[in-house]
Amino acid sequence: MEWSHQAHRSVKSVAEALDIHPFMLSRWRREYREGKFTMKRVKKAPADAKKKIQEQDEIARLKRRVSELQEENDILKKFQRFQAEERRKRSGSSGNTDGNTA
Repeated sequence: MEWSHQAHRSVKSVAEALDIHPFMLSRWRREYREGKFTMKRVKKAPADAKKKIQEQDEIARLKRRVSELQEENDILKKFQRFQAEERRKRSGSSGNTDGNTA
């Protein structure tokens, strides 16, 4: 229970790691706060659950990074289109720059 109260752990991620529904974990946490049951102190979370949480944290971090990179890529594509349009405009309007008309 204390493991699920750590600041950087969401109810959802802990529930997934323990393979239980988030509602059940929330209920147990509430009952624990209300003193309806007590638990033995456990020094460490089960290794497999802890590993699963770490993997979920890494996946979330990577998803954020992918999103950032996609946004950067979109901006660069827009800039490329803008530059191409500007070049096209300049080349179309600068056809005769010497002032002579034939």
